[in-house]
Amino acid sequence: MDDATPDLTNPVDPLERARLRLDAALESGPAVSELARIASLSTYHFIRQFSARYGASPMAYGRARRLEAAAHRLRAPDPPRLIDLAFDTGFDTQEGFTRAFQRAFGVTPGRYRRSASLMPMETPMPALTVPLVQSDVPRVLGPLRISGLAEDFTEANKAGIPALWGKLFARPGVAEAAGGRTFGVCRASPTEGCDLCYLAGVELAAGAAPPEGLELIELPARPYAVFTMEIDGGDLHQQMQAAARAIWGELLPASGLGLAQAPDLEVYPAGFEPGRAGQALEWWIPVLA
Repeated sequence: MDDATPDLTNPVDPLERARLRLDAALESGPAVSELARIASLSTYHFIRQFSARYGASPMAYGRARRLEAAAHRLRAPDPPRLIDLAFDTGFDTQEGFTRAFQRAFGVTPGRYRRSASLMPMETPMPALTVPLVQSDVPRVLGPLRISGLAEDFTEANKAGIPALWGKLFARPGVAEAAGGRTFGVCRASPTEGCDLCYLAGVELAAGAAPPEGLELIELPARPYAVFTMEIDGGDLHQQMQAAARAIWGELLPASGLGLAQAPDLEVYPAGFEPGRAGQALEWWIPVLA
């Protein structure tokens, strides 16, 4: 076997085998669907678990590793032309490569080549822990009717999710319809290059019509792994991201539960106030019966 090819029968966990495969084929860029098969997960669940464990989506991780390799080639005695390096790294233009390199290293490729020492990659994500309690056994919950606004998101623009909630409640009729729980619905995106489709929505009673211009999702009763999270009154988006990393990167893989092909949900109780400490919300992750 070629030394550069990982042994995918190695007794490491499936997610790590997928990462090794990605590391070994950075130039060709294995399809996310291939990596998901190695990890024995659906594409959507693979992206969620990979992002939680390694701090970046598979695409972003591969791009960062290619930029790291490009940086080492720039420091070689006879470095390649920037345009050639851009093409080798997967960029269509030298300008695109330069912008990405500068975001990662803080300097342009030319200045980096002339600098005296290597510079660090992107600033690590700050550690943040949140109190999470996992239910002992999956619970059958639903059925649900949820109406709301949906957008596609990637690791790069997930900070825009809170703004989606503002857009939702600015719509006529939404405040009146939101007498009970509200839901963040996370599902696979049909858009190439997007990590998930997120819907900010309100729960509708049986037979109630959704407010004009909003999407309606109807979910049957099914088993969910339930995680209860208490907020501290600080930045809610940061706490949600920390909880997602813990749930998808640690708790779910350790639980041994099989993941079902259905949306996972953030469940906010009636009267939820994002800035008030001590409130609890739930994460519902669909699992196999």
